[in-house]
Amino acid sequence: MKILKLDSAKTYSIPDIYLNIGHLLDHFMMLIFAKAAFDSGREFGLSYEQIIVYGTLGVILFGAVAPLAGWLADKYSRAILITIYPFGLAFGSVLTALSNSVEMLGISLGILGFFAAIYHPVGIAMITKRPGKVGLRLGINGVWGNMGVALAPVLTGFLIAHADWRLAFTIPAIFCCFFGITQLFAFIELQEIKSSLKSEHKNLENQVIREGWKTVLVCLSIVTLSGGFIFGSMTFLIPRLFEINLSEISNDIAITGLLAGFVYAFASFSQIFTGWLADKIPPKYVLCAMGFGQLIFIYLASSSFDYNLLFIILAGMLFVFGQVPITDIILVKYVQDNWRGRVLSIKFMVNLCAGAAVLPAISILLQNGYDFSHILKSLAFISIAILISGLLLPNKSSNISLVK
Repeated sequence: MKILKLDSAKTYSIPDIYLNIGHLLDHFMMLIFAKAAFDSGREFGLSYEQIIVYGTLGVILFGAVAPLAGWLADKYSRAILITIYPFGLAFGSVLTALSNSVEMLGISLGILGFFAAIYHPVGIAMITKRPGKVGLRLGINGVWGNMGVALAPVLTGFLIAHADWRLAFTIPAIFCCFFGITQLFAFIELQEIKSSLKSEHKNLENQVIREGWKTVLVCLSIVTLSGGFIFGSMTFLIPRLFEINLSEISNDIAITGLLAGFVYAFASFSQIFTGWLADKIPPKYVLCAMGFGQLIFIYLASSSFDYNLLFIILAGMLFVFGQVPITDIILVKYVQDNWRGRVLSIKFMVNLCAGAAVLPAISILLQNGYDFSHILKSLAFISIAILISGLLLPNKSSNISLVK
Protein backbone atom coordinates (compact mmCIF):
# COMPACT_ATOMS: atom_id res chain seq x y z
CA MET A 1 0.00 0.00 0.00
CA LYS A 2 1.68 3.20 -1.18
CA ILE A 3 0.51 5.44 1.63
CA LEU A 4 2.37 3.28 4.16
CA LYS A 5 5.65 3.73 2.26
CA LEU A 6 5.67 7.49 1.72
CA ASP A 7 9.12 9.06 1.73
CA SER A 8 9.05 12.47 3.42
CA ALA A 9 11.80 13.64 1.06
CA LYS A 10 9.55 13.14 -1.95
CA THR A 11 6.41 14.90 -3.16
CA TYR A 12 3.26 12.86 -3.63
CA SER A 13 -0.11 13.65 -5.13
CA ILE A 14 -3.15 11.84 -6.48
CA PRO A 15 -4.86 12.17 -9.87
CA ASP A 16 -7.21 15.12 -10.25
CA ILE A 17 -10.24 12.83 -10.31
CA TYR A 18 -9.66 11.91 -6.65
CA LEU A 19 -9.12 15.54 -5.69
CA ASN A 20 -12.31 16.46 -7.53
CA ILE A 21 -14.38 13.74 -5.85
CA GLY A 22 -12.90 14.81 -2.52
CA HIS A 23 -14.14 18.35 -3.18
CA LEU A 24 -17.60 17.00 -3.96
CA LEU A 25 -17.66 15.07 -0.68
CA ASP A 26 -16.51 18.10 1.29
CA HIS A 27 -19.44 20.30 0.32
CA PHE A 28 -21.91 17.42 0.27
CA MET A 29 -21.19 16.38 3.84
CA MET A 30 -21.30 19.95 5.14
CA LEU A 31 -24.72 20.61 3.59
CA ILE A 32 -26.60 17.48 4.68
CA PHE A 33 -27.73 19.31 7.81
CA ALA A 34 -29.13 22.20 5.74
CA LYS A 35 -31.82 19.86 4.41
CA ALA A 36 -32.07 17.62 7.48
CA ALA A 37 -32.35 20.44 10.03
CA PHE A 38 -36.14 20.74 9.93
CA ASP A 39 -36.74 17.00 10.45
CA SER A 40 -34.07 16.61 13.11
CA GLY A 41 -35.53 19.61 14.89
CA ARG A 42 -38.97 18.00 14.97
CA GLU A 43 -37.47 14.89 16.57
CA PHE A 44 -35.81 16.97 19.28
CA GLY A 45 -38.85 19.20 19.76
CA LEU A 46 -37.29 22.33 18.25
CA SER A 47 -38.34 24.62 15.40
CA TYR A 48 -36.23 25.17 12.28
CA GLU A 49 -35.11 28.56 13.62
CA GLN A 50 -33.94 26.95 16.87
CA ILE A 51 -32.24 23.80 15.55
CA ILE A 52 -30.05 25.44 12.90
CA VAL A 53 -27.95 27.12 15.61
CA TYR A 54 -26.58 23.68 16.55
CA GLY A 55 -24.84 23.51 13.17
CA THR A 56 -22.78 26.62 13.96
CA LEU A 57 -19.80 24.81 15.55
CA GLY A 58 -19.34 22.64 12.47
CA VAL A 59 -19.33 25.62 10.14
CA ILE A 60 -16.94 27.56 12.40
CA LEU A 61 -14.46 24.68 12.56
CA PHE A 62 -14.83 24.17 8.80
CA GLY A 63 -13.09 27.54 8.47
CA ALA A 64 -11.09 27.90 11.68
CA VAL A 65 -9.19 24.60 11.35
CA ALA A 66 -8.10 25.35 7.76
CA PRO A 67 -4.88 27.20 8.76
CA LEU A 68 -3.85 24.28 10.96
CA ALA A 69 -4.47 21.84 8.11
CA GLY A 70 -2.54 24.04 5.67
CA TRP A 71 0.41 24.41 8.05
CA LEU A 72 0.58 20.66 8.76
CA ALA A 73 0.32 19.84 5.06
CA ASP A 74 3.10 22.25 4.03
CA LYS A 75 5.38 21.28 6.93
CA TYR A 76 4.88 17.52 6.81
CA SER A 77 2.78 15.96 4.05
CA ARG A 78 -0.21 16.92 1.97
CA ALA A 79 -0.58 13.23 1.11
CA ILE A 80 -1.07 12.20 4.74
CA LEU A 81 -3.64 14.92 5.41
CA ILE A 82 -5.69 14.14 2.30
CA THR A 83 -5.64 10.47 3.31
CA ILE A 84 -7.06 11.16 6.77
CA TYR A 85 -9.71 13.46 5.36
CA PRO A 86 -12.43 11.06 4.04
CA PHE A 87 -12.24 8.81 7.11
CA GLY A 88 -12.66 11.86 9.33
CA LEU A 89 -15.76 12.85 7.39
CA ALA A 90 -17.20 9.38 7.91
CA PHE A 91 -16.45 9.50 11.63
CA GLY A 92 -18.20 12.84 12.14
CA SER A 93 -21.17 11.81 10.04
CA VAL A 94 -21.71 8.55 11.95
CA LEU A 95 -21.56 10.39 15.27
CA THR A 96 -24.17 12.84 13.99
CA ALA A 97 -26.47 9.99 12.98
CA LEU A 98 -26.12 8.48 16.46
CA SER A 99 -26.87 11.73 18.31
CA ASN A 100 -29.47 11.37 21.07
CA SER A 101 -29.44 15.02 22.20
CA VAL A 102 -29.06 18.42 20.58
CA GLU A 103 -25.77 18.90 22.45
CA MET A 104 -24.34 15.71 20.95
CA LEU A 105 -25.71 16.77 17.56
CA GLY A 106 -23.86 20.07 17.77
CA ILE A 107 -20.59 18.43 18.87
CA SER A 108 -20.86 15.74 16.17
CA LEU A 109 -21.45 18.36 13.47
CA GLY A 110 -18.41 20.16 14.90
CA ILE A 111 -16.28 17.03 14.42
CA LEU A 112 -17.57 16.75 10.86
CA GLY A 113 -16.59 20.37 10.21
CA PHE A 114 -13.16 19.80 11.79
CA PHE A 115 -12.24 17.07 9.29
CA ALA A 116 -13.98 18.82 6.39
CA ALA A 117 -11.59 21.75 6.96
CA ILE A 118 -8.71 19.64 5.63
CA TYR A 119 -9.78 19.62 1.99
CA HIS A 120 -9.53 23.22 0.79
CA PRO A 121 -6.01 24.18 1.94
CA VAL A 122 -4.64 20.74 1.04
CA GLY A 123 -6.65 19.68 -2.01
CA ILE A 124 -6.52 23.06 -3.78
CA ALA A 125 -2.76 23.30 -3.17
CA MET A 126 -2.37 19.85 -4.75
CA ILE A 127 -4.49 20.93 -7.72
CA THR A 128 -2.33 24.01 -8.35
CA LYS A 129 0.98 22.18 -7.81
CA ARG A 130 0.98 20.59 -11.24
CA PRO A 131 1.43 22.70 -14.40
CA GLY A 132 -1.40 23.52 -16.76
CA LYS A 133 -4.19 26.05 -17.11
CA VAL A 134 -4.74 26.66 -13.44
CA GLY A 135 -7.85 28.79 -13.91
CA LEU A 136 -9.58 26.11 -15.93
CA ARG A 137 -8.49 23.32 -13.60
CA LEU A 138 -9.69 25.24 -10.56
CA GLY A 139 -12.96 25.87 -12.38
CA ILE A 140 -13.43 22.17 -13.07
CA ASN A 141 -12.55 21.32 -9.47
CA GLY A 142 -15.05 23.94 -8.35
CA VAL A 143 -17.79 22.31 -10.42
CA TRP A 144 -17.19 19.04 -8.60
CA GLY A 145 -17.41 20.84 -5.27
CA ASN A 146 -20.67 22.45 -6.24
CA MET A 147 -22.02 19.14 -7.47
CA GLY A 148 -21.67 18.15 -3.83
CA VAL A 149 -23.73 21.21 -2.95
CA ALA A 150 -26.28 20.12 -5.55
CA LEU A 151 -26.46 16.48 -4.48
CA ALA A 152 -26.85 17.25 -0.78
CA PRO A 153 -30.49 18.45 -0.84
CA VAL A 154 -31.47 15.86 -3.48
CA LEU A 155 -30.11 12.76 -1.73
CA THR A 156 -30.92 14.06 1.74
CA GLY A 157 -34.49 14.91 0.74
CA PHE A 158 -34.93 11.47 -0.82
CA LEU A 159 -33.59 9.64 2.25
CA ILE A 160 -35.69 11.73 4.63
CA ALA A 161 -38.83 11.16 2.54
CA HIS A 162 -38.27 7.37 2.45
CA ALA A 163 -36.47 6.80 5.79
CA ASP A 164 -35.28 9.44 8.26
CA TRP A 165 -32.66 12.16 8.73
CA ARG A 166 -30.26 9.80 10.52
CA LEU A 167 -29.91 7.59 7.45
CA ALA A 168 -29.11 10.75 5.47
CA PHE A 169 -25.85 10.92 7.45
CA THR A 170 -25.15 7.17 7.61
CA ILE A 171 -25.20 6.33 3.88
CA PRO A 172 -22.73 9.11 2.90
CA ALA A 173 -20.44 8.01 5.76
CA ILE A 174 -20.22 4.54 4.24
CA PHE A 175 -19.34 6.04 0.85
CA CYS A 176 -16.64 8.24 2.43
CA CYS A 177 -14.98 5.13 3.90
CA PHE A 178 -15.09 3.35 0.54
CA PHE A 179 -13.63 6.39 -1.23
CA GLY A 180 -10.88 6.71 1.38
CA ILE A 181 -9.83 3.10 0.86
CA THR A 182 -9.66 3.45 -2.93
CA GLN A 183 -7.71 6.69 -2.60
CA LEU A 184 -5.01 4.89 -0.61
CA PHE A 185 -3.93 3.04 -3.75
CA ALA A 186 -3.97 6.06 -6.06
CA PHE A 187 -0.95 8.04 -4.85
CA ILE A 188 1.70 9.00 -7.39
CA GLU A 189 5.16 10.48 -6.92
CA LEU A 190 5.62 13.87 -8.56
CA GLN A 191 8.80 14.46 -10.50
CA GLU A 192 10.06 17.94 -9.69
CA ILE A 193 11.19 19.79 -12.82
CA LYS A 194 14.40 21.75 -12.29
CA SER A 195 14.51 24.85 -14.47
CA SER A 196 17.74 26.19 -15.92
CA LEU A 197 16.24 29.65 -15.47
CA LYS A 198 15.88 29.19 -11.72
CA SER A 199 17.50 32.52 -10.81
CA GLU A 200 15.36 34.38 -13.33
CA HIS A 201 12.25 32.75 -11.92
CA LYS A 202 13.42 33.65 -8.40
CA ASN A 203 13.60 37.32 -9.36
CA LEU A 204 10.14 37.10 -10.87
CA GLU A 205 8.79 35.48 -7.72
CA ASN A 206 10.15 38.25 -5.53
CA GLN A 207 8.67 40.91 -7.80
CA VAL A 208 5.29 39.19 -7.93
CA ILE A 209 5.05 38.75 -4.18
CA ARG A 210 5.89 42.39 -3.44
CA GLU A 211 4.27 44.47 -6.15
CA GLY A 212 0.66 45.42 -5.44
CA TRP A 213 0.23 42.85 -2.68
CA LYS A 214 -1.36 45.29 -0.21
CA THR A 215 -4.12 46.26 -2.60
CA VAL A 216 -4.69 42.63 -3.54
CA LEU A 217 -4.79 41.59 0.13
CA VAL A 218 -7.38 44.23 1.10
CA CYS A 219 -9.58 43.63 -1.93
CA LEU A 220 -9.52 39.85 -1.67
CA SER A 221 -10.21 40.02 2.07
CA ILE A 222 -13.37 42.03 1.38
CA VAL A 223 -14.38 39.71 -1.44
CA THR A 224 -13.71 36.66 0.72
CA LEU A 225 -15.80 37.95 3.62
CA SER A 226 -18.68 39.15 1.45
CA GLY A 227 -18.62 36.23 -0.95
CA GLY A 228 -18.30 33.67 1.83
CA PHE A 229 -21.34 35.07 3.62
CA ILE A 230 -23.42 35.20 0.42
CA PHE A 231 -22.38 31.72 -0.70
CA GLY A 232 -23.04 30.21 2.72
CA SER A 233 -26.40 31.97 3.01
CA MET A 234 -27.68 31.04 -0.41
CA THR A 235 -26.62 27.40 -0.32
CA PHE A 236 -28.12 26.94 3.14
CA LEU A 237 -31.34 28.88 2.52
CA ILE A 238 -32.44 27.69 -0.89
CA PRO A 239 -33.76 24.24 0.15
CA ARG A 240 -36.00 25.80 2.82
CA LEU A 241 -36.83 28.81 0.63
CA PHE A 242 -38.11 26.45 -2.07
CA GLU A 243 -40.20 24.52 0.45
CA ILE A 244 -41.97 27.75 1.40
CA ASN A 245 -42.14 29.82 -1.81
CA LEU A 246 -42.62 27.19 -4.53
CA SER A 247 -46.10 26.18 -3.34
CA GLU A 248 -47.59 26.28 -6.86
CA ILE A 249 -44.89 23.91 -8.11
CA SER A 250 -44.73 21.39 -5.26
CA ASN A 251 -44.96 20.98 -1.49
CA ASP A 252 -43.14 17.63 -1.56
CA ILE A 253 -39.85 17.83 0.36
CA ALA A 254 -38.17 15.47 -2.12
CA ILE A 255 -39.27 17.55 -5.12
CA THR A 256 -38.15 20.86 -3.64
CA GLY A 257 -34.85 19.21 -2.72
CA LEU A 258 -34.50 18.00 -6.30
CA LEU A 259 -35.16 21.50 -7.63
CA ALA A 260 -32.57 22.97 -5.25
CA GLY A 261 -30.09 20.35 -6.41
CA PHE A 262 -30.83 21.20 -10.04
CA VAL A 263 -30.13 24.88 -9.39
CA TYR A 264 -26.81 24.10 -7.70
CA ALA A 265 -25.75 21.60 -10.35
CA PHE A 266 -26.59 23.81 -13.33
CA ALA A 267 -25.12 26.94 -11.79
CA SER A 268 -21.88 25.20 -10.80
CA PHE A 269 -20.80 24.90 -14.44
CA SER A 270 -20.32 28.66 -14.52
CA GLN A 271 -17.03 28.05 -12.68
CA ILE A 272 -15.52 26.37 -15.74
CA PHE A 273 -16.36 29.44 -17.83
CA THR A 274 -15.12 31.97 -15.27
CA GLY A 275 -11.95 29.94 -14.64
CA TRP A 276 -11.25 29.81 -18.38
CA LEU A 277 -12.08 33.50 -18.78
CA ALA A 278 -9.77 34.50 -15.91
CA ASP A 279 -6.90 32.80 -17.78
CA LYS A 280 -7.64 35.05 -20.77
CA ILE A 281 -8.49 38.48 -19.33
CA PRO A 282 -7.75 40.34 -16.05
CA PRO A 283 -9.62 38.48 -13.29
CA LYS A 284 -10.81 41.80 -11.83
CA TYR A 285 -13.28 42.23 -14.69
CA VAL A 286 -14.65 38.73 -14.22
CA LEU A 287 -15.01 39.40 -10.49
CA CYS A 288 -16.87 42.68 -11.14
CA ALA A 289 -19.31 40.90 -13.42
CA MET A 290 -19.97 38.27 -10.76
CA GLY A 291 -20.68 40.92 -8.13
CA PHE A 292 -23.03 42.86 -10.41
CA GLY A 293 -24.97 39.72 -11.34
CA GLN A 294 -25.42 38.79 -7.67
CA LEU A 295 -26.71 42.27 -6.84
CA ILE A 296 -29.37 42.20 -9.55
CA PHE A 297 -30.70 38.66 -9.31
CA ILE A 298 -30.59 38.14 -5.54
CA TYR A 299 -32.50 41.40 -5.10
CA LEU A 300 -35.09 40.30 -7.67
CA ALA A 301 -35.43 36.94 -5.91
CA SER A 302 -36.50 38.72 -2.70
CA SER A 303 -39.91 39.50 -4.21
CA SER A 304 -40.39 36.45 -6.44
CA PHE A 305 -42.37 33.23 -6.06
CA ASP A 306 -42.89 29.89 -7.79
CA TYR A 307 -41.57 29.71 -11.39
CA ASN A 308 -40.25 33.28 -11.36
CA LEU A 309 -38.31 32.54 -8.17
CA LEU A 310 -36.93 29.30 -9.58
CA PHE A 311 -35.51 30.94 -12.72
CA ILE A 312 -34.25 34.08 -10.94
CA ILE A 313 -32.49 32.02 -8.26
CA LEU A 314 -30.95 29.89 -11.00
CA ALA A 315 -29.59 33.02 -12.71
CA GLY A 316 -28.32 34.44 -9.42
CA MET A 317 -26.52 31.25 -8.45
CA LEU A 318 -24.65 31.30 -11.77
CA PHE A 319 -22.93 34.43 -10.49
CA VAL A 320 -22.57 33.21 -6.89
CA PHE A 321 -20.83 30.00 -7.98
CA GLY A 322 -18.96 31.69 -10.81
CA GLN A 323 -17.12 33.94 -8.36
CA VAL A 324 -15.61 31.07 -6.34
CA PRO A 325 -12.46 30.26 -8.40
CA ILE A 326 -11.51 33.88 -9.11
CA THR A 327 -9.91 34.68 -5.75
CA ASP A 328 -7.98 31.39 -5.82
CA ILE A 329 -6.65 32.18 -9.28
CA ILE A 330 -5.40 35.58 -8.15
CA LEU A 331 -3.80 34.18 -5.00
CA VAL A 332 -2.05 31.39 -6.89
CA LYS A 333 -0.48 34.03 -9.15
CA TYR A 334 0.96 35.85 -6.14
CA VAL A 335 2.06 33.04 -3.81
CA GLN A 336 4.86 30.47 -4.14
CA ASP A 337 3.91 26.79 -3.88
CA ASN A 338 5.76 26.16 -0.61
CA TRP A 339 3.59 28.81 1.07
CA ARG A 340 0.45 28.26 -0.96
CA GLY A 341 -1.28 25.84 1.39
CA ARG A 342 -0.86 28.17 4.35
CA VAL A 343 -2.00 31.29 2.48
CA LEU A 344 -4.94 29.51 0.89
CA SER A 345 -5.89 28.10 4.29
CA ILE A 346 -6.13 31.61 5.76
CA LYS A 347 -8.28 32.64 2.82
CA PHE A 348 -10.57 29.67 3.34
CA MET A 349 -10.70 30.33 7.07
CA VAL A 350 -11.90 33.89 6.45
CA ASN A 351 -14.35 32.69 3.81
CA LEU A 352 -15.81 29.88 5.85
CA CYS A 353 -15.90 31.80 9.12
CA ALA A 354 -17.95 34.40 7.27
CA GLY A 355 -20.16 31.51 6.23
CA ALA A 356 -20.32 30.37 9.84
CA ALA A 357 -22.02 33.65 10.75
CA VAL A 358 -24.86 32.64 8.45
CA LEU A 359 -26.64 30.24 10.82
CA PRO A 360 -26.84 32.45 13.92
CA ALA A 361 -27.63 35.51 11.77
CA ILE A 362 -30.50 33.78 9.97
CA SER A 363 -31.77 32.31 13.21
CA ILE A 364 -31.83 35.73 14.91
CA LEU A 365 -33.52 37.42 11.94
CA LEU A 366 -36.21 34.76 11.57
CA GLN A 367 -36.95 34.68 15.28
CA ASN A 368 -37.34 38.48 15.30
CA GLY A 369 -39.99 38.60 12.60
CA TYR A 370 -37.89 39.09 9.48
CA ASP A 371 -38.58 36.78 6.55
CA PHE A 372 -36.61 35.39 3.61
CA SER A 373 -37.37 38.51 1.56
CA HIS A 374 -35.50 40.73 4.02
CA ILE A 375 -32.58 38.32 4.14
CA LEU A 376 -32.25 38.18 0.34
CA LYS A 377 -32.31 41.97 0.05
CA SER A 378 -29.53 42.19 2.63
CA LEU A 379 -27.44 39.68 0.69
CA ALA A 380 -27.95 41.67 -2.51
CA PHE A 381 -26.56 44.81 -0.90
CA ILE A 382 -23.59 42.91 0.53
CA SER A 383 -22.65 41.93 -3.04
CA ILE A 384 -21.91 45.62 -3.76
CA ALA A 385 -18.68 45.11 -1.77
CA ILE A 386 -17.61 42.42 -4.27
CA LEU A 387 -18.21 44.76 -7.20
CA ILE A 388 -16.25 47.63 -5.65
CA SER A 389 -13.35 45.37 -4.61
CA GLY A 390 -13.13 43.97 -8.12
CA LEU A 391 -12.82 47.48 -9.54
CA LEU A 392 -9.95 48.26 -7.15
CA LEU A 393 -7.86 45.20 -8.04
CA PRO A 394 -4.78 45.85 -10.22
CA ASN A 395 -5.16 44.99 -13.91
CA LYS A 396 -1.77 43.31 -14.08
CA SER A 397 -2.86 40.37 -11.90
CA SER A 398 -4.12 38.58 -15.00
CA ASN A 399 -0.79 38.74 -16.79
CA ILE A 400 1.50 37.47 -14.03
CA SER A 401 3.01 34.05 -14.54
CA LEU A 402 2.09 31.49 -11.91
CA VAL A 403 4.53 31.29 -9.06
CA LYS A 404 5.89 27.76 -8.80
